[in-house]
Amino acid sequence: MTDTTSQPIPPQRKSFVQQLELDTRLLGMVGAFIILCIGFDFITEGRFLTPRNIFNLTIQTVSVAIMACGMVFIIVTRHIDLSVGALLATCSAIMAMTQTDILPNMMGLGLGHPLIAPISIIVGIAAGALIGAFHGYLVGYLTIPAFIVTLGGLLVWRNVGWFLTRGQTIGPLDETFMAFGGINGTLGPSLSWIVGAVLTVAAIAAMWNGRRSKASHGFPVKPVWAELTLSAIIASAIMGFIWVLNSYEIPTARLRRMFEARGEVMPEGFTTTYGLPISVLLLIGIAIAMTVLARRTRLGRYIFATGGNPDAAELSGINTRMLTVKIFALMGALCAISAVVASARLANHTNDIGTLDELRVIAAAVIGGTALSGGLGTIHGAILGALIMQSLQSGMAMVGVDAPYQNIVVGVVLVAAVLIDIIYRKRTGDH
Repeated sequence: MTDTTSQPIPPQRKSFVQQLELDTRLLGMVGAFIILCIGFDFITEGRFLTPRNIFNLTIQTVSVAIMACGMVFIIVTRHIDLSVGALLATCSAIMAMTQTDILPNMMGLGLGHPLIAPISIIVGIAAGALIGAFHGYLVGYLTIPAFIVTLGGLLVWRNVGWFLTRGQTIGPLDETFMAFGGINGTLGPSLSWIVGAVLTVAAIAAMWNGRRSKASHGFPVKPVWAELTLSAIIASAIMGFIWVLNSYEIPTARLRRMFEARGEVMPEGFTTTYGLPISVLLLIGIAIAMTVLARRTRLGRYIFATGGNPDAAELSGINTRMLTVKIFALMGALCAISAVVASARLANHTNDIGTLDELRVIAAAVIGGTALSGGLGTIHGAILGALIMQSLQSGMAMVGVDAPYQNIVVGVVLVAAVLIDIIYRKRTGDH
């Protein structure tokens, strides 16, 4: 008789990427982004990857990226929000009117008063959250499909913003308020290095704390060399980003005007750089808060549980109706914060602000890996998706591609991203 004793199966040797436990889909997105940047840099003869263009690219991405963070939760729970661009316009109009008309006339606070900016921002965020909560009530309690509610919102709020301003451009905005726009508000080189160092230490500490928590509960952990490699990658990425932003020097003419505004004379040969924009720091803060909300809180667990199986979530005791109201209210608040960034970057409120942003936001979330079938999505993926979208449009503009062709390319990329995502999930069994 033959010996049928089974031989022990040797453990399969893991690849370098598998030992690092990196998300292969995220790696693919990062690789596509790098190839995109290198390609545009080659076509534009080195103009795309300059510190100036990277600085502009980051501040242009912030507004859409902030809303994309909220859109992740909307799509994860199997809804959609088509009204984000129009809601941004309404919140922008409300804040602009608060600064230039309501506060000066009703409270006697002129531009430059220290209360102008905070009051305007609070009013705008409150308005955005209330409008979003109203959308959520219609969807959650009256069971009107989110597509219809927010499509109606797109038409309603865009024109509400127009009537609030009577179709006029509103400006100038408060100087403190405009600090959130990007180039008008930066940390400077020294403070940027300090913030970069703090973010690096915090990110690495969070990673090692996660390892310690896993080990204490008996879960398998990565090899120490893998953790050290990831720590080096994180530190290089953060500090490299700060280095690039600190390489963009403020033009001499602008520097001279800045000194003259303070009643000073600029020293001969003096130079300095912009550093990290406040708007980018705001995006980083929102991204961290939303990630913690998604991974560490009961609300986050409820959101992903509801998206995975709404019926089971409701049977388990989750109030899915109120959850819908909360998610849409959060989306409305984020639209208002995006309105701060967008109008501050333009230095005034315009009627076409936020036009087509709803499509860019949804595209960023989907390209970033948020599943339209619900239950899956990440905040960092949505931000990367927004950066890819903005890089694509910015690169095509630098090359000289006409706007209609740009929209065609963006549409093709969106459909291709969804197709690739479907194929990837089928192969990995991640539904």
